[in-house]
Amino acid sequence: MTHAVARPRARSGPPRRHAHGFTLLEVLVAFALLALSLTLLLGTLSGAARQVGQADLRSRAVLHAQSLLAGAGVQAPLQEGRQLGQWENNRYQWSLQVRPYVEPRAGNAASDIAAGPRLVELELQVRWAQQRGGQLTWRTLRLLPPVLESAP
Repeated sequence: MTHAVARPRARSGPPRRHAHGFTLLEVLVAFALLALSLTLLLGTLSGAARQVGQADLRSRAVLHAQSLLAGAGVQAPLQEGRQLGQWENNRYQWSLQVRPYVEPRAGNAASDIAAGPRLVELELQVRWAQQRGGQLTWRTLRLLPPVLESAP
């Protein structure tokens, strides 16, 4: 008895091989995703660089302001009025306003102590124009001894 061996059906045309690799559509999608992720990454990095630049400007302004406020009244007596100045070749402009301190609860009542020390309010504003510009304001109080007061 002979057994018949089943043969696979013959296909018409050349034999097919299994294709290995990527289709054009897969390559295009991969490039689109890569472009999108690089765009987001570069946007984040440029935003971070801008924030670092602004932080540098602000920290320099703070250092200059601390120096000015620490030295206010040391070399010359504080006088009421406004003083203007600049730092770093006009990169930062400052304005210092010195005025008598008025207790908010006391209203506009003048102090009865004429010969004693008195309290003055210092308001320092620092401005700069680089990278969107900015402004910082400080307010502090100083006690002026009678010997350092200027005559009105």
